[in-house]
Amino acid sequence: MPTRTAAQRREEAAREYDAFLAACPARQLLDRISDKWVTLVLTALADGPQRYSDLSRRIAGVSQKMLTQTLRSLERDGLITRSVTPSVPVRVDYELTSLGHTLMPLIASIKTWAETHMPQVNAARSSYDDVCASA
Repeated sequence: MPTRTAAQRREEAAREYDAFLAACPARQLLDRISDKWVTLVLTALADGPQRYSDLSRRIAGVSQKMLTQTLRSLERDGLITRSVTPSVPVRVDYELTSLGHTLMPLIASIKTWAETHMPQVNAARSSYDDVCASA
């Protein structure tokens, strides 16, 4: 094995997480955090710990299966924690981790941007559809 300089080792490490490369594991994370359910769950949890049923009520349209899958994937990625309190019935709370909190300014900005710019997006879609329909 050839000897590498510190600069070469740093460059190699940086290439390992270049999302433009097909094998980059950061692509999986980008795929995860760009999911609409992930965005909505994280945004809901930004207000503090929530129970499953609270999340289910707050996020309109999410199925039980999708909410469960989303929560498990976020827990696996270290973005949320799941706390079980032994009681009758058992209480399960979900909460952002410190890593999850670091993502929130970005997620909140994207959510706000989407909500603010929907009129322009809808106008662009209508214009595009009109052009395509007449072509």
